[in-house]
Amino acid sequence: MRSDTVTIKNSAKVDLRKIKQSNFKKQFEEVIQALKEDPYMPTQSFEKLRPTHEGRYSRRLSRQHRVVYKVDEKNKVVEIYSAWTHYE
Repeated sequence: MRSDTVTIKNSAKVDLRKIKQSNFKKQFEEVIQALKEDPYMPTQSFEKLRPTHEGRYSRRLSRQHRVVYKVDEKNKVVEIYSAWTHYE
């Protein structure tokens, strides 16, 4: 079983404040737990992003909101780049 460390990039810290004040806190915590266990686990909400975000993946919190992350295999670290909407 994998056990990756999850880190939050500065670009996502504002998003975390929004999540804490929203109804998506539980979904976010579930995504974090899943990323620790296996950041590549294919789920309904898992998506590899196109080449403009090469090496990044996303997991949906809702239709509008998603967590965008990148995996550092060598160090077993998952870096979260954003955790809110990409439509704003």
